[in-house]
Parts: sequence; structure tokens; C-alpha cells
Amino acid sequence: MIPEIIRNTVFIGCGSFIGGAARYLISVAMKTMSKGFPWGTLAVNLVGCFVIGLLWGFFSKNSSESSSWALFMTVGICGGFTTFSTFSKEALMMLQAGNFMSLLAYVAISVIAGIALVAAGYYLIRL
Repeated sequence: MIPEIIRNTVFIGCGSFIGGAARYLISVAMKTMSKGFPWGTLAVNLVGCFVIGLLWGFFSKNSSESSSWALFMTVGICGGFTTFSTFSKEALMMLQAGNFMSLLAYVAISVIAGIALVAAGYYLIRL
């Protein structure tokens, strides 16, 4: 018998492949209309947020948020498609729980530090 953590990791990995491949194909398809604005990334992030919301609602309503299929679809497919969807879900959970300071800190740190770290990595390599 395969341990649950290994089975779930394989499910998540397979879902991540599907989500990542879909993100790439959408980006390629939308590249022609890009004209300097990342329409593909924006579309992927917004669609991913909506889909993870639908899935989260469905799986939580059916008491199976931690099932292998829930992990495959949310952490795997949506996570591979865009981590922005997971970030948005976690932010909503903080808002729903009334953790306003944690929400503010999480959003501010994620966005500001994320951009700063991308810049730091980029400029460190470019030196």
C-alpha cells in the first residue's frame, strides 16, 4: 500500500504538470495581443482565482478538502496554473476569519517583497 503523502504528492505533481502546461499554452496564444501588457498572465491569474474559488467551495461543501482529488485540482492544477490563485484563497480565508492585520501584512509583504526579490535576483545575476 502506498503511503497517503506519496499518493497525494503524485496527484499534486500530475495536476501541476497540467496547470503549468495550460498556463504556457494560454500565454503563447495570447502573445499576439499582448502589445506590452501581460494579458496572458493577467488572464491566467484571474481565471485561476475563479476556478480555485469554485473548487474550494465545492470541496468544502462536500467535506473533502483534503482528498486526493481536491489536492490534485486545487494545489496541483490551480497551483501549477497560477500560485496567485492560492495566494488569493489564503487572503480570503484570513479576511473571513477576521484576521485583518495578518491579511494586510500577508498581501503587502507578498507583493512588495516578491517584486523586490525578483529585482534582487535579476540584478544580482546581471552584475
